[in-house]
Amino acid sequence: MSHLLSKFQTVDYIIVVVYLVLLLVIGYRASFGKKNKNENLFLAGKSLNWYKIGFNMWGTNVGPSMLLAFASIGYSTGIVAGNFEWYAFVFLMLLALVFAPRYLASNVTTMPEFMGKKYGEKTRNILAWYAMVKMLISWLSLGLFAGGFLVRQILGIPMWQSVIVLVLFAGLFTMAGGLKAIARVNVFQMILLIGVSLILCVIGLNKVGGWNNLFAQTPSSYWHLLKPASDPNYPWYAIFLGYPVSAIAFFCTDQAMVQSVLGARNLKQGQLGVNFIGWLKILSVPLFILPGVICSILYPHLNSADEAYMTMVTNLFPAGLNGLVLVVLIAVLVGTIGSSLNALSTVFTTDIYVKKINPNATTEQIIKVGRRTVLAGCVFAILVALAIDSIKGLKLFDIFQAVLGFIAPPLTVVFLLAVFWKKTTKKAVDFTLSWGSFISLGIGIIYLWVLPARKYHFWPHYLLLSFCIFILLITIALAISIWDKQPITSTEDANVHIAKPNNIVKWMWGLLSVVMILLYILFR
Repeated sequence: MSHLLSKFQTVDYIIVVVYLVLLLVIGYRASFGKKNKNENLFLAGKSLNWYKIGFNMWGTNVGPSMLLAFASIGYSTGIVAGNFEWYAFVFLMLLALVFAPRYLASNVTTMPEFMGKKYGEKTRNILAWYAMVKMLISWLSLGLFAGGFLVRQILGIPMWQSVIVLVLFAGLFTMAGGLKAIARVNVFQMILLIGVSLILCVIGLNKVGGWNNLFAQTPSSYWHLLKPASDPNYPWYAIFLGYPVSAIAFFCTDQAMVQSVLGARNLKQGQLGVNFIGWLKILSVPLFILPGVICSILYPHLNSADEAYMTMVTNLFPAGLNGLVLVVLIAVLVGTIGSSLNALSTVFTTDIYVKKINPNATTEQIIKVGRRTVLAGCVFAILVALAIDSIKGLKLFDIFQAVLGFIAPPLTVVFLLAVFWKKTTKKAVDFTLSWGSFISLGIGIIYLWVLPARKYHFWPHYLLLSFCIFILLITIALAISIWDKQPITSTEDANVHIAKPNNIVKWMWGLLSVVMILLYILFR
């Protein structure tokens, strides 16, 4: 596969340079053009409306991993990966209608702070460290690895050089502007991404001769979301049982995703913003998976399915549009890595530095520590991304889902119990976050590195394994809460008024639910 850069003309270079300068200007103005710098850096001064929340959450979610991995699965399997986008509406609705009202009513900045109010400072401290580990691995390192993989395909340079270049630029932008800058840029970036992806799909469809030829030249199994139980890659029961474990942790408890909601102008804007990303996720199948399906017809003999996206871009886009493609790739990289760096900085400064190290810190000190945290996160992410690059035998998409599946169970257990079962005790929460995390991550390390599933075939599907870990941990947590001799349960909910969604919010979520059910009936 030839490198994209080899097809660049003068106009392409101009487009890229102008865009990079624009990003830095936006970051600078967001940081220094307003007062309340601390609020701008972390929660955007609680000024975000619904479309900024939706685009920012989608921009955080639509990283290079999605562009590469979804096209890869489309190339080899069809639209089955659409489950990870369309099934998500259930858990986005859970965030909007159940979790978000509690988060905003508690007036918190981070997820550890929320749990700390319910179960005490020890719980907050444990969760803060675990949340940072989760962000460093599942967001920063995986996102950086996928970005490095992408840049390696574009420029033909080694992985270590790719990830260093990417993380330095994203880190610089995050330190300059914080959440407000990221939210502003993501609105424009996501519109640009939709436009470029749509152009790629249209060109690809024309190349294969239209929809009829596309359906005729691909296996009928490519167009089904639900695979039979005998399917070795994505059996329906593994997705049905295992994906919710990751999805609840990802959408409802992850600081990088939830932070946009915490920065909402009010609850209604937050709930409508989460609803908006539900609608945007419908586009993932035609925009990100369909190019991979088309590529399987046009270029059926690739060395790796992971090359599908860049193969389409490199071979189909005419001269002059290549610079725009590179701009979009930079956009999704900055959106994902920048949002996760900002979330990491927020958790460390709020839950560790201010709470434990320097309670009397000034605004200037907090911002300085936050920016140093970004730098530290960049270094760690580079090292882990290179370690992930050493994993062989799994597709990019499976690596991402497997890693998240082993990080998620403890978080999913404690947040579900905290919200839905008032008798959950502090001892149960602390055990799940500490020893439960050790169990879950330990199994993940064994699965991916020590006794890898590609060599040892006794392992169940990674999604089913994640579900089994979840069942184990929630059973232990329930038992501890029931048998705890000195229960210390939460009193926070009794002191906080939980607002109910208004009619517009209810109607929008009802409409989205109907549309998603119809889509599943159509592509079942």
